[in-house]
Amino acid sequence: MNIYDTANRLAYEIKNSEEYTNYKKLKEEVNKNLELKEKLETFEKERYEVQVAAISEGKKDMEKVSNMQKLYTELITIDVMKQYFDAELKFNVMLGDVNKIISEAVEDLIR
Repeated sequence: MNIYDTANRLAYEIKNSEEYTNYKKLKEEVNKNLELKEKLETFEKERYEVQVAAISEGKKDMEKVSNMQKLYTELITIDVMKQYFDAELKFNVMLGDVNKIISEAVEDLIR
């Protein structure tokens, strides 16, 4: 089996994983509710801006952080949104673990 076959098999396994299918199902459910979808988009925009500022400027815009936290606190009181964030976290942990495994396999070349 060559590396591309293995990568395609991994992609297939990821798309059929419980983490992926659950996250996708919840994302579709949230997107059906326009009010929730808009709130989630606002939250994700705030989260992205906070992360970019922290990386590029090395500091946090405390007003944006506060706004993001308030919106998150509001969103997780809604059952489907709490489930969505939990599923998102599980999916991202899985991807992070896969990336770590691959990175560790080639770390001797990176050092």
